[in-house]
Amino acid sequence: MSSKKGMHFEVSERKVLLRILDICSVLVGLYFVSSVFTFDYFTITKENWLWSLVLVFYLTIFGTIFELYDLKASSQLDVTFKNIVLTASITVLFYLLTPVITPFLPEKRIQVVYFYLTIIAAMFLWRLAYTTLISSPRFYKRVLLIGEVSNIENIVKTISTYDPNYKIHGFVDCEDSNNKITFTGLKEFDSKDLSSVISKENISEIVVAIYNPDRITPNIYNQLTALLERGFIIREYTQVFEEITKRVPVQFVGKDFYRYFPFSRSNQNKLYMFFHRLMDIICSIIGLVFGLIFVPFIIIGNLIGNKGPLFYTQERVGKNGKPFKIIKYRTMVTHAESNGAKWAQKNDVRVTSFGRILRNTRLDEIPQFINVLRGDMSIIGPRPERPFFVKELSQVIPFYETRHTIKPGLSGWAQVNSRYGASIEDSLEKLQYDLYYIKHRSFFLDINIIVKTISTVLYYRGQ
Repeated sequence: MSSKKGMHFEVSERKVLLRILDICSVLVGLYFVSSVFTFDYFTITKENWLWSLVLVFYLTIFGTIFELYDLKASSQLDVTFKNIVLTASITVLFYLLTPVITPFLPEKRIQVVYFYLTIIAAMFLWRLAYTTLISSPRFYKRVLLIGEVSNIENIVKTISTYDPNYKIHGFVDCEDSNNKITFTGLKEFDSKDLSSVISKENISEIVVAIYNPDRITPNIYNQLTALLERGFIIREYTQVFEEITKRVPVQFVGKDFYRYFPFSRSNQNKLYMFFHRLMDIICSIIGLVFGLIFVPFIIIGNLIGNKGPLFYTQERVGKNGKPFKIIKYRTMVTHAESNGAKWAQKNDVRVTSFGRILRNTRLDEIPQFINVLRGDMSIIGPRPERPFFVKELSQVIPFYETRHTIKPGLSGWAQVNSRYGASIEDSLEKLQYDLYYIKHRSFFLDINIIVKTISTVLYYRGQ
């Protein structure tokens, strides 16, 4: 086998590359401007290292909030430019308002404009190079899929949605059927000589997506073993799915679920649990104090647009299946479920005009900080669901009740990564995100979710 593997970057590598070179491009740009032009507001020296550190911190935080490190968005130059302008605008504003550890405002205020424009220009030039080079086909990972034709459509759609650089080039059918693939450009290869296919098609990786192991013929099994011994990359689909989508494909792992899904050690880490609870208390107090600012407006809006009780309580399922009463600002008409429990739909007619504003901005969830202080909920975790729907979903979605092994949250991995859900299919997707959080739970992931929650609110994507 003499295949020449093309150069490619993994998802994590591209995200790290984007972050590092965003920072480097900005610092190099500012150094160039300060060296060539009459610009002394921001100079990079040994004595002023703290200035750079603060700027890097703000760029990283606001770049995350404004989705500069979303790989799909980063491959679109127009979307990237908009996000760069938003990031630079808020970064510069916070930087200028930070006392002591940032430089004093210059006498010539025009230098602040140069500072702002240099950041935008430096980041845009680097991102232009990224979309032209690294996001180009020459860096795509070419993948050969070995699997069952009946599942290939969903596999290809899922992978292409989350990672545009991960290209399934062709497939080997393991089903005894006459089904033909309908995707343009996706080739079907014979399984007799996989080594030859890899060499001729410049394949970088093989993904095995077979849910019934008995379908792997001795011929394919022996060839895969030989390729693996030569150091060729062969991965199982659920592993690829989780890495690319940040979801656990629970519907595919079957009876091997508990082997495949080890719980995060953080669930038993007393230090992590202590700081997690401390974060809950601090964030809840801040949230309630912050929420007091909006109380007069919410009361007036409720009187005009909702015309009914201000608060709404409802039974939800908490940790270990224990029920509790969740507290929210009311967003629906009174007696919205007089005919029984119903899924909340997007653009639900039961939601009042003012209630829609509360939902989209997530202001309706401010009273839930009380639930967090009580210990019913946490700031981060799976959203608590109603007993009626938990019972219904547990019967059709495998391992649904596994999400109750930790406290439900005010926000969560599912909330910041998926849109409004109002069906069993949507609930399955949210469960995949919830289980990913439980599996990989950590302080860093918690902070990531908090930052992404801010992004969700700013982009008006309330659940």
